[in-house]
Amino acid sequence: MTSHGWSDEIPIKFGPASNGEYLVPPVGPVAREAQRRTLAEAERLARRLGMSRRRFLSTVCGSALALTTLAACSSQEHAARGGAEPGGTFTLPPSSTTEPEAALEVLSGSEAIIDVQTHVLDFDLSTSVPGTFFGSFFPQADCGLDDARECFMAETFLTELFLRSDTNAIVLSALPAYGEANPLTLEHMLLIRSMVLALCADERVFVQGQGAPHVGDPDAALAAMDDVMHDHPDLVAWKVYTHNPAGFFLDDHDPDVAPLGTDFIRRAVDGGVPVIAVHKGLSGNNPFASPIDIGPAAARHDDVSFLVYHSGYETNVVEGPFDPDAPNGGIDRLIASLADAGVGPGANVYAELGSTWRNLMSSPDQAAHVLGKLLVACGEDNLLWGTDSIWYGSPQDQIQAFRAFEITEALQEQHGYPALTPEIKAKILGGNAARLHDIDIDAVPCEFTREELRAIRETIPTTHVTLGPTDPDEIAMHLASHGAA
Repeated sequence: MTSHGWSDEIPIKFGPASNGEYLVPPVGPVAREAQRRTLAEAERLARRLGMSRRRFLSTVCGSALALTTLAACSSQEHAARGGAEPGGTFTLPPSSTTEPEAALEVLSGSEAIIDVQTHVLDFDLSTSVPGTFFGSFFPQADCGLDDARECFMAETFLTELFLRSDTNAIVLSALPAYGEANPLTLEHMLLIRSMVLALCADERVFVQGQGAPHVGDPDAALAAMDDVMHDHPDLVAWKVYTHNPAGFFLDDHDPDVAPLGTDFIRRAVDGGVPVIAVHKGLSGNNPFASPIDIGPAAARHDDVSFLVYHSGYETNVVEGPFDPDAPNGGIDRLIASLADAGVGPGANVYAELGSTWRNLMSSPDQAAHVLGKLLVACGEDNLLWGTDSIWYGSPQDQIQAFRAFEITEALQEQHGYPALTPEIKAKILGGNAARLHDIDIDAVPCEFTREELRAIRETIPTTHVTLGPTDPDEIAMHLASHGAA
């Protein structure tokens, strides 16, 4: 068991972890009961199959057991409260917990997976001084290496993303840190890309530029964007944190706030990178991280694609159906902003799922509402797969959970949500990002087949650990040190 009481044997990591941008919500009774039952049943099944419990839980059948147990616990919790079945569930055949072929029918796939939000840190291992940049206050992660800092660095990152998961391609996304405090510079992103190209001739790593018109002199910051775009014409997007360190709005709607949004957006367009990835949500309800400016900005700049990272999700908001008369403080803010601005599904706004899906997959009912209402508001062509890894370790569990997840027919009928068909899932997992970023899916898979990757994983010692922080005091210290609170 880990120090926070969550077993590192559970293959679907729905225990506590943060990406460093929000305080970890407490693990609910459903997840805790699912852990208890999974470990107990795994003990029984492992004996039956002649292996250790840890070995069993490292197999695809272990993943199937964790998901079916979570679904059962969620259903029983709803029944105990006198409610109907939860609106979302994980659906696998009963034999999937003992027969790998049955589990693989659901948990494996041939679709391209393009993760548009990934992060890696560049620690200086020659010094014992932790440093003052983003991630330096994270707790000592336990990934089996002598120096815990290596858990966040390139070799571990590439192993977790490309060997321990079915991910085909990634976008390296900038962090809310600037200058010497930034451990993920464009130069380091390019180094990661060159490492992957040396290992695999296919283009699998794509990079964003860091937009920061609110850091230092705005004119100098905008001029720096020109230089970056000139030197790196293959950027796929600009990443911006409108709430960190100072605040501004993309639509410049507040006369008391510096009008930086329009100039920043037009500079990106003029430089040939008309794609803006913006952090919205996971902010402790910071007003500048609210997605209220997305609709007006998208309507005003219809030649720009806006990628709403985290989709406005907040961990302290319970997600349910969208009520236009009483939108919640989470994802409903994005939906209301789009509706008020007349930005409909299939337009120029894309909702991204990094950390959002990871937090919601242990709450199937909330997950169903979030996916359902985002599909209605943005359209099936405008949802993007992101995992916010490396903070949560290998994203394979997030991929498997998404493959097995369904919105129930009852919830579909009640709220007009579409079914999560294999075709829609394939679009979300990779097809939409490929179209948006002009990625040739056929060139992405490298020389390994999914079957070969599964065989490779069998030879890699692993525990199912998250790497991001869990301690509230350490996260608060990290947030305070980087102005992200």
